[in-house]
Amino acid sequence: MCGITGWIDWEINLTQQRQVIEDMTATLTHRGPDDQGIWLSLHAALGHRRLIVVDPEGGGQPMVRRYNGHTYIIVYNGELYNTDEIRQELKCLGYSFQSRSDTEVLLISFIAWGPSCLQHFNGIFAFAIWDDTAQKLFMARDRLGVKPLFYAQIGHGILFGSEIKAILAHPDIRPEVDAEGLAEVLVIGPARTPGHGIFRHINELRPGYYMNYDRSGMEIRQYWELDSHHHSDDITTTADTVRWLVKDAAERQLVSDVPVCTLLSGGLDSSALTAFAAAAFQRQSRDPLHTYSVDYVDNQRYFQRNAFQPSSDADWVPVISDFLGTRHHSVLIDTPELVEALKDAVHARDIPGMADVDSSLYLFCREIKKGATVALSGECADEVFGGYPWFYREDALNANTFPWSIKIRERCAILSPDVSERLKPEEYLAYRYEQALKEVPRLPGEAPKDARMREMFYLNLTRWMPVLLDRKDRMSMATGLEVRVPFCDHRIVEYVWNIPWDIKYYNQREKGILRYALTDLLPEDILWRKKSPYPKSHNPAYLESVRRWVLDILSDHSSPLLPLINIDTVRSIAQSNMDTLDLPWFGQLMTGPQLLAYLAQINTWLSDYHVTIV
Repeated sequence: MCGITGWIDWEINLTQQRQVIEDMTATLTHRGPDDQGIWLSLHAALGHRRLIVVDPEGGGQPMVRRYNGHTYIIVYNGELYNTDEIRQELKCLGYSFQSRSDTEVLLISFIAWGPSCLQHFNGIFAFAIWDDTAQKLFMARDRLGVKPLFYAQIGHGILFGSEIKAILAHPDIRPEVDAEGLAEVLVIGPARTPGHGIFRHINELRPGYYMNYDRSGMEIRQYWELDSHHHSDDITTTADTVRWLVKDAAERQLVSDVPVCTLLSGGLDSSALTAFAAAAFQRQSRDPLHTYSVDYVDNQRYFQRNAFQPSSDADWVPVISDFLGTRHHSVLIDTPELVEALKDAVHARDIPGMADVDSSLYLFCREIKKGATVALSGECADEVFGGYPWFYREDALNANTFPWSIKIRERCAILSPDVSERLKPEEYLAYRYEQALKEVPRLPGEAPKDARMREMFYLNLTRWMPVLLDRKDRMSMATGLEVRVPFCDHRIVEYVWNIPWDIKYYNQREKGILRYALTDLLPEDILWRKKSPYPKSHNPAYLESVRRWVLDILSDHSSPLLPLINIDTVRSIAQSNMDTLDLPWFGQLMTGPQLLAYLAQINTWLSDYHVTIV
C-alpha cells in the first residue's frame, strides 16, 4: 500500500512547483515509509510514498511507460490479487513487462484497454494515470471503496490525494467547513455521505467510479454497481459457492514479499480467514502463521455479559489459535495510551472518528507493524452477510432511518440552538436517508419483507461499511501497516447480494449461510457462537478520563467546540451516570464514553486543523 497525490493545472508551470508537490507528498509519509518519488511536467505534478509489499526493486513510483508515442505516468495505492492472470493475458496480446509489480500490470492494462481495464481487476486500489502526450488524467477507485481517493478543483486545475491532509497541504486550499460539512460531522458523523470530503471544495471519488480530466473539464462515471436478480441456487450450492469464494479471496490476498499475518478475534469471520491462511501456509511449507488479537488492561475484571455481547473474545482466541496451530500475539492496551491516541486517530482520519474504536485500532496496528507489514482482517463480513442486530430486529428495520443513527433527537439536544437551527439535523438526516434509498437497485416483484432486507443490505454496504473501511485504512496506514479485507472481494459481494434473506438467515442465525458454508472448517463452538463486536475498553478509568477531558474543554472559553454545542446539556451528560443514558448514540459500539470522546475529538480537529466554519 502507498500514498498518492497530484496536481494538474493548465495555467501554472508545475515544473516550478516542486516544493508544493513535495509538501503534499510528505503528508503521506506514514502510508509509505519505505520510499518516495516525484514526477513533474509543465501541467502535471505527481507524488508517491511507497510501502514495499511486492517487488522491492521493480515497483518504484511514479512509474513511467512509453507506448505508441504516448508517455504514461502512474501513481497507485492498492493491491491487485489477480496480477499473474492479467499479466499473462497482456503478454498474449503482445505487451512486455520490466518488473514483477502489480503497478506495471495495472498501468499496461490501462494502456491496452482504457477505462474498461477496471473490469479486469480483482483488488483494492486508488490510482491516477497521466497521459503526458494527450494531456489527460484518469483516476479510479476500487468497487467497494477500500482505498481512498480525495480531490478538489482549484482555479484551472485539480488536486488529489489518498488523504485529505495531502490536499490541505496545497497553499490554495483552506481548511473551511460550511453548513453541510458541519452537518456531516455533527449529524451523520462519524459516518459520511458517499463522496463528501467534509472540508469545503474537497470531494471523494465514490467507490466503483472513475474520472477523466482534461482541458475540457471533468467527467465522472460509474463502472460498477450491484445488480439485483433472482437467486436460483439451492442452499447446498449456495453454501458451496460461498465457501469457495471466501477461500479463494483469502488465499489470493496472502500474496506478498514481506511478512503476512491475520487479525484473530476468536469470532467467526477472522477465524475463517485464519483457517484458510494457515492451511495455505502449511501446504506451502511455510513457518506457522502469526496471528494478533487486542484487549485492554483489566477488561476481564470489568466485562459484563449482555445480549449484545454475551461473551468476551479473549476467552476464544487461544481456542482457535491452538486449533489452527498459529503463533499468536496478544496486544494489551492501557487506558492512558488509549485516551492519548484519540488525538492520533483524528490526525489519521483528518476528521473526528469512532473515538476509542479508532484509537485502539491505531495502537493495535502499531504493535502489529513490529512483526508484520501485511495483515488480513475479517472486516465487512457483517455488512455482506447480515451480522448486525439491526438486520433482524423489527424496531431497527422499521425505524425509517439509518439503524445506527436512531438517536437523532438525543444528538440534536447537544447542539447549540443556533447550530441546530442552521443545520436542521432531523431534516438533514432524513434527506440523506431518502437519498440512499433511491439508489437501491430494486428487484421487480420482490416480496415486501425481502425488498426491505435488500434496502437494509444496501444501506450497510454503501453507508455503514465505508465508516469501518475508512477506520481500517487510516488507522493501519498511519502506522505503515497494510490491512487487507477478503470479505470485500467484489465477487463475494455480488453473489451474496442476491441470496434471499431466508437463506442468509439460515438456522435463524446472523450470517447463517456463512456459518453453514464453513461447516467442518472450524470447531462447532467457534462456528456457532454468537457474534461479539470489536472489543472496547470496559475499564471505568476510560470513562473518567474522557469525562475530565470534556469538562476541561467546557471550562476553557477558547475551546472551538463551545459555539457548536449546548454547553449545559453536554456538561450534564458528562457529569451523569452513563449507565442511565438511553444509548447507543451511534451504532452499537459508540455509547456514553464514546459520545464524550467524539466531542473531544471534534475539539481537537477544529483546533489542530485550524478549521474555519463558514
